[in-house]
Amino acid sequence: MFDSISDKFSSILRTLGGKSKITEKNIQDAVEEIKMALLDADVNLRVVRRFVNATMEEALGEKVLKAVDPSQQFVKIIHDRMVALLGDEESQKLSLRGPDVTSTILMMGLQGSGKTTTAAKLALRLKREGRRVMLVAADLVRPAAILQLQVLGEAVGVPVFVIDGEKNPAKVASEALKRAKRDQFDTLIVDTSGRMHLDETLMDEIVRVRDVLCPDETLFVADAMTGQNAVTIAREFEEKVGISGVVLSKFDSDTRGGAALSLRSVVGKPIKFIGVGEKVDDLEPFYPDRIASRILGMGDIVTLVEKAQAVYDEKEALKMQEKMAKNTFDLQDYLDQLNSMDKMGSIEQLIEMIPGAKGQISEDDIDQAEMRREKAIILSMTYAERANYRILGPTRRKRVAAGSGTTVSDVNRLIKKFEKMRLTMRKLTKNKKYQAEMLKQMGM
Repeated sequence: MFDSISDKFSSILRTLGGKSKITEKNIQDAVEEIKMALLDADVNLRVVRRFVNATMEEALGEKVLKAVDPSQQFVKIIHDRMVALLGDEESQKLSLRGPDVTSTILMMGLQGSGKTTTAAKLALRLKREGRRVMLVAADLVRPAAILQLQVLGEAVGVPVFVIDGEKNPAKVASEALKRAKRDQFDTLIVDTSGRMHLDETLMDEIVRVRDVLCPDETLFVADAMTGQNAVTIAREFEEKVGISGVVLSKFDSDTRGGAALSLRSVVGKPIKFIGVGEKVDDLEPFYPDRIASRILGMGDIVTLVEKAQAVYDEKEALKMQEKMAKNTFDLQDYLDQLNSMDKMGSIEQLIEMIPGAKGQISEDDIDQAEMRREKAIILSMTYAERANYRILGPTRRKRVAAGSGTTVSDVNRLIKKFEKMRLTMRKLTKNKKYQAEMLKQMGM
């Protein structure tokens, strides 16, 4: 995400960082390049002008030009301006009431924006936070919309309220609210009909649903890849229905970032969540400071740690550390680690979060085909072979290769790599100086 603009910003800041002294001319040149980078990223023109003027005004102050490290001071100004552009953290939170009252969330957006999938992702997220959630199928226009929500509801373990044959979405919403209160659901997420364009009839329909629910949150789901079109449509929804926040779907595929960088300033509403993949748990809160750091190529170590904590159980991590120290880490453990990495997200997303890795490491540097091959090889082994790779003689290796659709050379390469890895892990757990050196190399 943000590949294009992030590369340009990183290049601009690297150029400034290489200068022993920053002059007014240097700043003006850098700001002009920033302006072009934002315009190329499809950011709203008025937003670009405000951003550039505010940056120039602050950067040309005596404070920067005479700072001990003016280049770092300039980077901080850019970062702070970017955070201000994206919004403040407080406004990102959902305004939901306590568990004794039913809170309602109205989902709306254009057809194809990922609204129904986002409703299910949000339901799963709130369920994990301890809320009792019910989904409502009030999209009565799109064929199979109800079935899609039911399938997603089953996948995330959340009930879906449906009235078979009903044509009035406002009535569906009203009956769902009654059911939620009766059965003590504290959160109701209502999926509404999408639109191919701003259809007045369908817009009136949403207004009627809104009036029945009096929702605590009205979330507009926008496709991040549509850039300024998403901003324009969001503004229309705000004027006609009223929105409390935005969810940007397909955020992981947005290489430019125009929608994310324009929405808050143009529409005046915060981005609350971003969709970062196709899986039901690929929905993240939108943190302006973290996104700003990613755009500027500074990584996002906080989100990386949070993802790791969500995937790795603390007791399991301690157990794994003990195995590494005792040199009993086996191929099943290695397979578990590969599966855990998959749960954390794509390689591209992980690289983006590591400070200093952007531009230094690419997806091409990590052979994902090799990782898939290694998983297939281990899965073709018996549990005894995974626990003790030394029993894998020539005959067994031939069988494993045939079972995994690989060659004996592939199996040999994995075992050789695994032996080297075990040795490195043992050194790492025993040698504090070695640990510190590894962390330093990672920019931590």
